Amino acid sequence: MELFVPSKTSMKSPEKIARFSSCRGVAFEMKPHSDPFAVPPPLVVDGGRGSNRFWLPWNHQDAPFRVHPSDPSERSMSMRSSHFCDLDDTDENDFEYDLTDLEIGSFVQVEKEQKLVPVSLTSKCEQQAKVSKQKESRLSIILLDQGLFTVYKRLFMVSLILNIIGLVLAATGHFPYARRKAALFSIWNIFALTLCRSEVFLRVVFWLAVKVLGRSWVPLGFKTATTSLLQSLGGMHSGCGVSSVAWLVYALSLTLQNRENTSPEIIVVASTILALLCLSCLAAFPLVRHLHHNVFERTHRFAGWTALALLWAFLLLTISYDPNSKSYSNHLSSRLIKQQEFWFTLAITALIIMPWVTVRRVPVKVSASSGHASIIKFEGGVEAGLLGRISPSPLSEWHAFGIISDGKTEHMMLAGAVGDFTKSLVSDPPSHLWVRKVHFAGLPYLINMYERVMVVATGSGICVFLSFLLQPCSADVCLVWVAKGIEHNFGREIKGMVNGYPKDKVIVHDTAVSGRPNVAQLSIDAAKNWGAQVVIVTSNPQGSRDVVNACKAAGIPAFGPIWDS
Repeated sequence: MELFVPSKTSMKSPEKIARFSSCRGVAFEMKPHSDPFAVPPPLVVDGGRGSNRFWLPWNHQDAPFRVHPSDPSERSMSMRSSHFCDLDDTDENDFEYDLTDLEIGSFVQVEKEQKLVPVSLTSKCEQQAKVSKQKESRLSIILLDQGLFTVYKRLFMVSLILNIIGLVLAATGHFPYARRKAALFSIWNIFALTLCRSEVFLRVVFWLAVKVLGRSWVPLGFKTATTSLLQSLGGMHSGCGVSSVAWLVYALSLTLQNRENTSPEIIVVASTILALLCLSCLAAFPLVRHLHHNVFERTHRFAGWTALALLWAFLLLTISYDPNSKSYSNHLSSRLIKQQEFWFTLAITALIIMPWVTVRRVPVKVSASSGHASIIKFEGGVEAGLLGRISPSPLSEWHAFGIISDGKTEHMMLAGAVGDFTKSLVSDPPSHLWVRKVHFAGLPYLINMYERVMVVATGSGICVFLSFLLQPCSADVCLVWVAKGIEHNFGREIKGMVNGYPKDKVIVHDTAVSGRPNVAQLSIDAAKNWGAQVVIVTSNPQGSRDVVNACKAAGIPAFGPIWDS
C-alpha cells in the first residue's frame, strides 16, 4: 500500500469564512464545502499496490499511522478544524480560516519525490466573491441545509397547524371551550414544549423505546420511524413555543375586550409573560441561535424562569379575583386545586427544576495530548449511548459531550478545542467542573434498538460511540473512524480503546497519512460489506448530511445530528 502525504508548499493566505456556534457549544462553518471529504485520492505509482484506505488494522507492523515532519518547524498544510468533528488540525492562530485553495484546487503527483502538490485553480478575487456570496445566504444554509420536508419541520408544522385550527374554531365561535380557556391552551403548549426538552422525561422515553422496540421481530421500518421521531422532537418544541404565543395573544385580546371584569394587575402580568415568550422565540430563531449562542442560551433560560414565576402570579391573581366585588378572595387554596391551569403549571415547574436538583461541582482530571482536544475524566461508570453536560459556571453556560465509559469505575469526555471553554480546558485545565448527575439520551442511545449498526465518526465525534466498543451491547456495532493524526491529536488512550475492538469490525482512516477519503462512499461500502441495518454518523453538518443522503440513496437507513438535535 503506497502512502502519500501532501508536501509543504507556499500558498496564499486563505480567506476568512463565517462561523457560528452550534447548540452543543461547538462551531460550524457557515461556508459549506462543495464536498468536505471528497478530495481526489492520491494516485498510486505502483498500480498493483491497492488503495489508500486502511480497512482494518491500526498498526502496520506495529507502527502507528502517524506522520512525523522532517523539520521541526514544518507545519501541516491543513488549517485548524472549525468543528469538533472536522478532520484537520493546525496552527492555533488560524482558527477562523479554511484552506480554500486546497478545497478548490487539484492534486498533481510528482512521481520522483512521490509527493502531492496543490495547485490553485481560482484567483483570490474569485475566492473572495464566493465567500461574500455565502455570507449573504447564511439563513438559507441554516434553514434549508437539511431539506424542506424533514421530520423536524413536519413536526413543527403539524404542531402549529393543529393549534391554528383550534384558534380559528375558537375565534369563530365553533370551539367555545377554547374561547373560555384560551390561557389554558397556551399553558398546554408550554407543558408540551417542556416535555420535549425535559432530559429526565426523554431518558425514560428513549429507554422504553429500546426496551419495547429493541427486539428482532419488530420491523426495521418501525424502528427507523421511531428514531426519526425521537431525534426530531425539537420540531414539536418549536411549534408549541410559537403556538403558546398565539394562544396567549388571543387570550389577552379577549381580556382587553372584557377589561371591566378583570384587574389591571392581571393584564400587566399577562402582557409581561407574552413579551418574555416572544423574546424567547426570537432568541431561538436559527440565525440568532447560531451566531449568538450564549445570548440564546441565557435569554431562553432567564426569560423562561421569569415567565414561569409570572405564570404562577397570573394564576393566583386570576383564580382569586372576583369581578363582582372588584377584589381578591382569600379562599384561594380550595379554588386552586380544582383548576387545570394549576396542575399543568405545577408539572411544568417540576420538569424544569428536576435537572437542576442534580447539579453538582465535582473533581475532574483533564489531560491533552495536543492542542486539538482534551480528555476530561470523572468518577463513576455510565451506560453506553448517554451524553452529559458540563459547565464552568452553571447559570451562564452548559456544554454537552458524548460520554466514554466501560461502565465500571469512571467515565470521560473528549472535548475538541474549538471554542473559548474547550480551548481553556487545554490551556488552563480546571480541577473541578459543574455537572448534571442525570445524563441524557440522544441519537447514539438508540443504537441499542437495532441488531447490526455501523457507526461513522470523523474527528472528535468518535466520543459518542466509544462506549459501545468498551461495554457489552445488544447491537453488533461496526466502526468507521476518519480523523487526522490519531495518536498525536487524540492520545494513546483513545487509540487503544479502538485498537482493542475486534479488527474485523473497525475501519480507521488517518487523513494525515493518506488524505481525505470520500466518507460517504466509504460508509456505503462498509455498510454493505457488514450487512448493517442502519448507519449512524457524527461529523460536521456538511459531512453528516452527505453521508446520510448517500446512504439513503443506496437504500440504507441512516441518521446524523440535526442542527436542533
